[in-house]
Amino acid sequence: MQNELDSRFILGVFEKIRQHGEAQDNGYFLDGVKAYTDMDGYTVFLEDAKVSLRFGFHNQYHYDYQHADHLEQFEKKLHAIDKQY
Repeated sequence: MQNELDSRFILGVFEKIRQHGEAQDNGYFLDGVKAYTDMDGYTVFLEDAKVSLRFGFHNQYHYDYQHADHLEQFEKKLHAIDKQY
C-alpha cells in the first residue's frame, strides 16, 4: 500500500469496537466489523466479511481484499464507527 494509515485512527476504532461491541469468539463485533489482537497484543486485526486489516508493530499493515470497492466500503464502516461512538 502506498497510502499511510493513521495509527491513532486505527487504534481508536479498535478501542471503540472493544468498548461498545459485543464480545464473541476471542474478539468484539460492532456494526459489521470484528476486532481482535494476536496473543501478545502487538498486532490488531479489523475485518468484515470481505476485507481484513492487520496492523502491527511499527505501524506495519496489510490489507487483504479482492475488489477495490470492498476496501472503500470497509473504510466507510471504520469512519462511521469512529464518528458514531
